[in-house]
Amino acid sequence: MPVSDTEPRRGRRLPTRRRLRRYAGLGVLALAAPVLAACGSTEEGTPTLNWYINPDSGGQATIAERCSQESGGRYQLETFLLPRDSPSQREQLVRRLAANDESIDIMSLDTPYVPEFAQAGFLAPVPEDSAQVLLEDAVDPMVVNSTWRDELVGAPFWANTQLLWYRKSVAEAAGLDMTQPVTWQQLIDAAQQQDKILSVQGIRSESMTVWLNALVESAGGSIIENPEASPEDIELGLDDPPAQAAAEVMSSIAEAGVGGPVLSTANEDTNASEFESDQAGFMVNWPFVWARAQGKVEAGTLEQSALDDIGWALYPRVDENEPSAPPLGGIVLTVSQFSQNQDLAFEALECITSEDNQVEYMLTNGNPAARAGAYDRPEVLEQLPMAPVIRDSLDAAAPRPLTPYYSEVSGSIQREYHPPAAVQSGVTGPATAELIQAVLAKEELL
Repeated sequence: MPVSDTEPRRGRRLPTRRRLRRYAGLGVLALAAPVLAACGSTEEGTPTLNWYINPDSGGQATIAERCSQESGGRYQLETFLLPRDSPSQREQLVRRLAANDESIDIMSLDTPYVPEFAQAGFLAPVPEDSAQVLLEDAVDPMVVNSTWRDELVGAPFWANTQLLWYRKSVAEAAGLDMTQPVTWQQLIDAAQQQDKILSVQGIRSESMTVWLNALVESAGGSIIENPEASPEDIELGLDDPPAQAAAEVMSSIAEAGVGGPVLSTANEDTNASEFESDQAGFMVNWPFVWARAQGKVEAGTLEQSALDDIGWALYPRVDENEPSAPPLGGIVLTVSQFSQNQDLAFEALECITSEDNQVEYMLTNGNPAARAGAYDRPEVLEQLPMAPVIRDSLDAAAPRPLTPYYSEVSGSIQREYHPPAAVQSGVTGPATAELIQAVLAKEELL
């Protein structure tokens, strides 16, 4: 299965938190490579750095232009747009890197795929001098997610996490004290009592894996217990008590009928629409929902009173005595091992990920910064009053399983845990573990 197991390479080696060490290890899948793009430089001889970006509202292209100007002619950044969904982004990059494509210099890589790309030898290790700049004030979970086998292979660019969003009027009517941690069961009971929707991502997609992982981690467990093991020796925690508790939350929402009429197809955008309706009660979602609601008020399609009724808090707990572990998302900037301009690429990363650029990107594109200091900036607090809660959520966030086999793990979860109404504690988890092991053993296809 692995494309390659690379030899240790020069670069900064970093200790990770003991709790998250279990995520390192395994192998990698890769696909055949398509036609390669041409690399180049400007007519004046300035090296061109090709930066492959995920779709956004133009923020990365703006940063690329700014950093090119600030380089004083040392390099010119040119952006190339990847597909909208992260699995397709992964597929396109893997195909080209598997062919040693030299035209890719910098990549905006979705967090779950860093181990796969690093294990395959696709990522250049970060030099010591750049590491000190790139990690300055970065939130710890993003540092962990930028590291593979204790070696820094990427730079935290922006970090994402989910909050618990609620209608203040609904929470008050249900008697919930939102200044204190709340549990999923409390939210289910409140939504049922008030005949409101508890919006979650029940669609068969990566969104569901994000939800399940947060539930399992919040209950004190993990989907993969020993990701450093070989595929045949992998140990999965999907039948452990935390995973059983996670399954109970999912099935309880479906059984109580509080997940809304389209629970099995609900994604983040669906949930945001539900939360803007008269049936809104509670929702777990990324911070983009705030700017979206503000935009609708400005457009006259949402009442100001609805915006004023929105509150936010940390992700719900599975166990009232166990702090929650919110989802972690975001983008890690990486440099291709096959780039002919690695030194300049790392120099560009220092510019791209500066706090000023992260703050501007947060304010213009809605993607939270990976540097903690950004959340204390007056302009951030003015535009995003929930910024301190986002920062607290990032500090407590848990990555999805950091394994080179993430695509196979996530695909298996999506197949077995969908729809939420069919999830059974003690049944769905073991079935999923069996499927994952069969897929890794090449005995079954997704």
